[in-house]
Amino acid sequence: MRRNLPIPVTISLDTIQALLPEIDVFDTISQGFIAYSKGEAVIPPVGELLFERPPGEVHIKYGYIKTAPYYVIKVASGFYQNPNIGLPSSQGLNLLFDKSNGQLVAILLDEGHLTDVRTAVAGAIASRALAPQKVQQLGIIGAGIQAHLQWEYHRRILDFNEVILWNRHIEKAQQLAETLQQQGASVKVVTNLQDLAKDCRLIVSTTPSTTPLLQKNWIQPGTHITAIGADMPHKVELDPQLVGAADIVVVDSRAQTQRQGEWSQALRAGLVTGREPLELGEILENPGLGRAHDQQITVADLTGVAVQDLMISQAIFDNIN
Repeated sequence: MRRNLPIPVTISLDTIQALLPEIDVFDTISQGFIAYSKGEAVIPPVGELLFERPPGEVHIKYGYIKTAPYYVIKVASGFYQNPNIGLPSSQGLNLLFDKSNGQLVAILLDEGHLTDVRTAVAGAIASRALAPQKVQQLGIIGAGIQAHLQWEYHRRILDFNEVILWNRHIEKAQQLAETLQQQGASVKVVTNLQDLAKDCRLIVSTTPSTTPLLQKNWIQPGTHITAIGADMPHKVELDPQLVGAADIVVVDSRAQTQRQGEWSQALRAGLVTGREPLELGEILENPGLGRAHDQQITVADLTGVAVQDLMISQAIFDNIN
């Protein structure tokens, strides 16, 4: 006779949003990156689905940390025309399982919010680890959900005086600027991306671009760039020559960025032959591996690793029990 099994906890988006302020998301995600880089995580290759009509994509990420009690399966989608029909572009859920017996313990109906948050947190962590000591302007490329969240999480752990925004569609950049101004930010919108690169020593790129946006000859000495948009093989935000010329390149996963991300584009172009990037977990555990002086150009290439989904899902579940 089959015995009755525990019913998994269903956690709504409202509950997730209420619990997030109780979690030290920066430490939680940092510890996940450190465990990953120490070889303590099992993270298989990302599953992907692409759609054309309408354009969209689905990412399936999953894995576990050997010493943790759970494993995670995350499904997150991006359908970028959704705002035109009154829907958010991001959707998804996280499934948390007991690693000792395979039982589903929690269904996190986050509607993609946890993916958005853990991505923004990782971006801010990378910027804090690699940015020059003094940052006056934070440059943000893009004007969507992730652009807003990158500002939100960067301001929690970094000091800067002004935000400079650029987006292909200027009206969307202006809309985001108005929102950030209402939340207390000093914001300037530029129509020329080169102007942003000239003025900012910390740049965060958040777009699903399939052609390079930031060019090598625009970047000033001492600039750090955190690029989070190239999470699939066909996406690219940075000129591969910029990646090849950077003094330090940090990735979230060396294995994953062989196939996708800014590093993979430079690799295919033959611009980083014989060179290996650092992993974010390595410089979090050993900060001496990071920026040596304020004239270096540094790049963080973040493609998103399931250990982030595991750590944030586990933290939510632990705080509800």
